[in-house]
Amino acid sequence: MTRYLSRKRPDHETTPTTRLFCFPYAGGGASAYRRWQRGLDALDAGVRVVPVQLPGREERFGEPRFTDLDALVEDMDAQLDEELSEPHLFYGHSMGALIAYTLARHRQRRGASLPRALVLSACRAPHLPPPAIADPDAGDEELLAALVALGGIPRTLLDHPEILLAMLPVARDDLRLCLGGTAVPIEPLRVPLHLFAGLADRLAGVEEMLSWRRHAGAGCAVRTMPGGHFFIRSEEDAFLRELASLTRRYAMERAPAHQVPAAAGS
Repeated sequence: MTRYLSRKRPDHETTPTTRLFCFPYAGGGASAYRRWQRGLDALDAGVRVVPVQLPGREERFGEPRFTDLDALVEDMDAQLDEELSEPHLFYGHSMGALIAYTLARHRQRRGASLPRALVLSACRAPHLPPPAIADPDAGDEELLAALVALGGIPRTLLDHPEILLAMLPVARDDLRLCLGGTAVPIEPLRVPLHLFAGLADRLAGVEEMLSWRRHAGAGCAVRTMPGGHFFIRSEEDAFLRELASLTRRYAMERAPAHQVPAAAGS
C-alpha cells in the first residue's frame, strides 16, 4: 500500500467502488476526514472516503515534509497512480484544494486517468495571490494566535501545549508550501469543478472561489455555506449533506475514470 494512504481504518467501513480522495488543510492530516464515512453512508453518498496522509504528520510524523508543491505532487502522483486507475473523485479544503487541483492538473498534462470531478472548498483560484494567513517565520505565539483566529486550531487544544508544540512546525511548512505557489497553466482542467465558499471566509470568500471559472474546462458550480474558513468543521452536517448530493450522482454514473460527466452548473 502506498504510504499516502492511512493504515488506520476509518470509524466505519463501506464498499462503494467510487472513492473520494480527501486532501488535508494546512496543519492537518488524514484524521480530519476519518469520521466522514459514517456521515456520508447515512446520506447514501455512494463513495468510499479515502483520507490522504501527507508526510511529516500523524502516521508519517518522522518523514520530512514537503515545502515545494510541485515536488509533493510529483511524489504523490507516482505513489497514487495505481490507486487512481479506478473511478474516483478529489476533495480538498484550503491547502488540500490546492494540492488536489495541482495533482489533477499534473495528471492531465501527462495523460493519466483523471477524477470524475474536483470538489474544492475555501481556496483561492491558483492565479490569485496567496492569502495573508501568517508569516511562516513568525514567533510561536503570533502564529498560534493567527491559526486560532482562523479556526484552524480548536480552542480545546489550547490547554494541551504538547500537542500545539508538535503542530506548529507542520503548520509552518504547510504555509511555505502554499506561499510557494505553482505555475498557472493555460489549459483548463477537463473535469467539472464543484466549489464551496464560506460566507464569512475572509481568506477565500465567494469572489475568490468564483475566480476558479478561469480554470474550469468542463463546468464550474459554486455553492455557499454559512461560517468562516473552517465551515467544514463548524457546519459539518450541512456540508456533508451538500457533498453527498454531489458524490451520489457521480457514483451512480459508473463511468470510466477517464471520462468526464457533464457539470452540474456554471
